[in-house]
Amino acid sequence: MSSSKNMLKIKTLQSPVRHTTCRYGKPGCNAETCDYFLSYRMIGADVEFELSADTDGWVAVGFSSDRKMGGDDVMACVHDDNGRVRVQHFYNVGQWAKEIQRNPARDEEGVFENNRVTCRFKRPVNVPRDEMIVDLHLSWYYLFAWGPAIQGSITRHDIDSPPTSERVVSIYKYEDIFMPSAAYQTFSSPFCLLLIVALTFYLLMGTP
Repeated sequence: MSSSKNMLKIKTLQSPVRHTTCRYGKPGCNAETCDYFLSYRMIGADVEFELSADTDGWVAVGFSSDRKMGGDDVMACVHDDNGRVRVQHFYNVGQWAKEIQRNPARDEEGVFENNRVTCRFKRPVNVPRDEMIVDLHLSWYYLFAWGPAIQGSITRHDIDSPPTSERVVSIYKYEDIFMPSAAYQTFSSPFCLLLIVALTFYLLMGTP
């Protein structure tokens, strides 16, 4: 993997091979403009992942059984002080991401450019006899996160409640999952509707 942004320019996935995208940010955003972007596709017995986010630190995807942080398999791309972007493997122990030395990633490439971390790597669908590397044949909730790094070590993610997939995702189902960032959420979203109901109830209860 190159350490110079001038030597490496990752071209986003535009091939006719089908792939899934997960986008967070402004409606209509893409791999270069979303706050967070994930794309993946099957290649033989591997899955090729592409990650990018508006950050100078790290961007990650986690595989979870319950949408909550804890007991999750995490792949992260980390920008260090030397300008390199490295792919690292973590396991969430409670609210703490512990780096795992056994890293299933290979064919790594990464770049930090225009205040954005972008990377691509392959990972086997299944790594036998390792409880900290989930079997991607199965469906999981996906956790999406990004944030700053200090001397190549990840720190707390940028937002208090990072987005997650609303349902389990199958690596074999190709789709485009879009999640609007807070600035683009409308009153039709489930959270806003719940807030409206709560406010209405409060006002009615306070009316003599």
